[in-house]
Amino acid sequence: MFIRQTKTRNTASGDAYTTFRLVASERVGKQVRQRTLLNLGRQFDLPQPDWPVLCTRVEQILTGQSSFLPVSAMIERHAQHLTSRLLVVSPAPVREGGNTEDFVEVDVESLQLTHPRSVGVEQVALAAMGWLGLPEILSQLGFNGIQKSVVQALLVGRMADPASELATWRWLKECSALSELLEVDFEAVGLHRLYRVSDLLVRHRQDIKQALFARIDDLFHQVDTVTLYDLTNTYFEGTAAQNGKAARGHSKEKRTDCPLVTLGLILDSSGFVRRSRMFAGNVAEASTLQDMLQGLKAPTGAMVIMDRGIATEANLLWLKTRGYRYLVVSRERTRQFDPEQSVAVTTAHAETLQIQRVLSEDGEEVRLYCHSEGREQKEIAITARFVKRFESGLDKLSAALQKPRGEKRRDAIMARIGRLQEQSHGVGQHYLVTVTPDPEDPQRVQAISWEQRPKGGSMFTDPGIYCLRSNETTWDEATLWRTYTLLTDVEAVFRSLKSELGLRPVYHTREDRAEGHLFITVLAYQVVQVIRARLRGHGLHHGWSRLREILSVQQRVTATFRQRDGRTLHVRKATVPDPELREIHTILNLPSNPGGVKKQAI
Repeated sequence: MFIRQTKTRNTASGDAYTTFRLVASERVGKQVRQRTLLNLGRQFDLPQPDWPVLCTRVEQILTGQSSFLPVSAMIERHAQHLTSRLLVVSPAPVREGGNTEDFVEVDVESLQLTHPRSVGVEQVALAAMGWLGLPEILSQLGFNGIQKSVVQALLVGRMADPASELATWRWLKECSALSELLEVDFEAVGLHRLYRVSDLLVRHRQDIKQALFARIDDLFHQVDTVTLYDLTNTYFEGTAAQNGKAARGHSKEKRTDCPLVTLGLILDSSGFVRRSRMFAGNVAEASTLQDMLQGLKAPTGAMVIMDRGIATEANLLWLKTRGYRYLVVSRERTRQFDPEQSVAVTTAHAETLQIQRVLSEDGEEVRLYCHSEGREQKEIAITARFVKRFESGLDKLSAALQKPRGEKRRDAIMARIGRLQEQSHGVGQHYLVTVTPDPEDPQRVQAISWEQRPKGGSMFTDPGIYCLRSNETTWDEATLWRTYTLLTDVEAVFRSLKSELGLRPVYHTREDRAEGHLFITVLAYQVVQVIRARLRGHGLHHGWSRLREILSVQQRVTATFRQRDGRTLHVRKATVPDPELREIHTILNLPSNPGGVKKQAI
């Protein structure tokens, strides 16, 4: 066994570079032939004088021997790593465990378990990509074999260990058994390959979106009558100076110190993404709807559900004139509700809502005034917290007037009262604050007093009430309300994208690379939804975070024994699944031992 250094040239660019390979000499008849065991890539950094010692140490580990001479920590680390790779890519037969009997006599005390790599999420993710026909779609778009494998690796990495492309590259080499399932040596795949494949995905994103959703339609027989639309944003770690869409805006993560980009999503009623687009970080939510719906070519009569940030009068008029129906949260501030005119609706969580349906005078729009006891308790608690904060601030100002060095200047007092009102989240409007000047000096304050004067139709006086509006006037209260609750799925989507699939933050400086990061997240979400949809059909309603916990327990490991005949036996297989994982395998019709069994006796 030795290491060969080979100089070669890139056929496309003509650039020369050096690669390294681990090679073994084998006698075949009367001839000696050399066989490449491993491609070590271009970045093999061990000094050349240490190569013979490394090769000797690899052979010792494979045969279960100890080193007679001390070796450096660097050589030992390389040797252990190369040995693990050799056992993974071994050409030994692969079989499902339990199919045949194979008895050998071993020394139990010699048992070693090495090279643990995760395989649970990887197996399920690859299966879902197969159901979607993603490899075939990529082949039709001109992706070659290694590019297709890298695409799958990017998506699996985003699902299993959400992070940047750099972190995914490290995860593929150090933590995952995906290379065994795809039969691709990711050790030899450079980081820039991941970036170039991300660029390729962005160039073909429209074709990929259309092909994927056509396949989703075939799998789940989608009825395209409800469209959900909302936006979220993600922040950059860095200035993102080369990204024209990076801009300061309202960060939903409160990262006011970072530039942002905005992601708009259109979904169907089952939560699958129909269309996505990256906008500038300072885009106004209301200005994006028309462009997104026109690009989607949503059919006339489709129901569009959206939040109040997008439901401007201009957008509602545009929807109405183009034949769309809409169901939105009303932007009107005044609350009203008549319990005697309401009907009761029971939610999925067994909560009873009271809903009052009011038809407009022209009969073209309906409003639903909804009262929720749970929401009422929540808003009462919120109001009480800000009331306490506001009155505490006034108390401090009043107490300071009695102190020798307390603030008594009228202008300063009025400024502080103004700041308290700004910070009170609307509570300040329900107070009459009286500032009494000092009779001897009108520019100084003698006393501060206040009293509550609640304004009707507000959260302060009417907690737990919100209003929906729609131009679908033929539906009853329960149908309209239950349809609106689909918007909560959008919020769940964004939580999944942001927290479960690594949408935030973005480390790229270039616009196309940032768009690639977002598009990979959206594709990974589609794969997750396919998995969850199949599991929901069998009564399993876990979120992706919980599913990932269950799946990630399964690992592939190498068990090494010393046999009685002096040889060393290496067996590589997956750990036995727990009952929860076995249930998922049964529902999805997947093998319980992903990757099968590999055995070598050396």
